[in-house]
Amino acid sequence: MILNPLLRSLAAALMAVVLAGCSAKVPKLPLLAVDDVIVAFGDSLTYGSGAKAQESYPAVLAQLINRKVVRAGVPGELTAQGLARLPAVIEEHNPRLVIVCLGGNDMLRRVNEAEIKHNLRAIIVDIRARDIAVVLVGVPKPALIMSAPELYADLATEFGIPYEGNIVTSVLYRSEYKSDSIHPNAQGYRKMAEAIAELLRNSGAV
Repeated sequence: MILNPLLRSLAAALMAVVLAGCSAKVPKLPLLAVDDVIVAFGDSLTYGSGAKAQESYPAVLAQLINRKVVRAGVPGELTAQGLARLPAVIEEHNPRLVIVCLGGNDMLRRVNEAEIKHNLRAIIVDIRARDIAVVLVGVPKPALIMSAPELYADLATEFGIPYEGNIVTSVLYRSEYKSDSIHPNAQGYRKMAEAIAELLRNSGAV
């Protein structure tokens, strides 16, 4: 869907307000050693649908922060499926940090937000129970004026974890950053990687 100039201007203005209000102190994470592993856990946004594997956000993030970042994204995955898949991924890669970016497919299929929040909370609890750090990335709910549902910010506050709630929305508002209506292109994934790298720096992880 292409927004007309007036709506695009309104969206940009709203995004500026959101960004201006997100300058709160970022929760701190343990410093990652150079040989520590990060798992990027999610769906097609993590897999990199719409771009080459080396252009996915995990691949670009690895270059930006000089750490191994595993691309553990499954296109089409729901939060319930991610919750079931998580233990095997952790056991295989033994990460020190997991970046969780899930929920978009649930919203596309009109899964109740309470269920999405329940599943994401369970994912975070499972990761933290293994003494692994967590970063959360919010995904926008499909709408004329998109934004990530409050459930993401609520979970980040509940667990005191770093949260990036704007970058996916920002990318999907810009046609030059998209491969289709719901996926970034290589430029869009680079923007995601840059935002997450900045969050990791601000949290003290790198």
